[in-house]
Amino acid sequence: MAAAASRSGFRRMFSISAFAPPKPPVPRPQADPSPNLFVSGLSKRTTTEGLRDAFAKFGEVVHARVVTDRVTGFSKGFGFVRYATVEDASKGVEGMDGKFLDGWVIFAEYAKPRPPPQQAEVNSQPQQSWGPSSGSWGSR
Repeated sequence: MAAAASRSGFRRMFSISAFAPPKPPVPRPQADPSPNLFVSGLSKRTTTEGLRDAFAKFGEVVHARVVTDRVTGFSKGFGFVRYATVEDASKGVEGMDGKFLDGWVIFAEYAKPRPPPQQAEVNSQPQQSWGPSSGSWGSR
């Protein structure tokens, strides 16, 4: 009897129906069209000038910036491009999304607006983990 039960459990463990099919991927929410683009997948050697030149083929670039590491000065792999109009930004997304720049495939999409900064409560005091505490260990 135990052998029959273990055999059926063994069969159930290896049957295809025991495994759930993978869930379909959930698409990321798209930002509303705006003149600001977020560009990811940049090479560490991509410069702000190189980013500006690549996107200037599709419209008037007002501002371009590659976000860089403070210590090394190399690209962190993403940046932002601001066009004069939403129409130019749309052409920039269509023209550069999935294309090569400095040997890497980049992705261009509309930038999501920054959330407004949270207002701190007036009476709250910030927690300090690095300074002297108000405990009794330091006051002898």
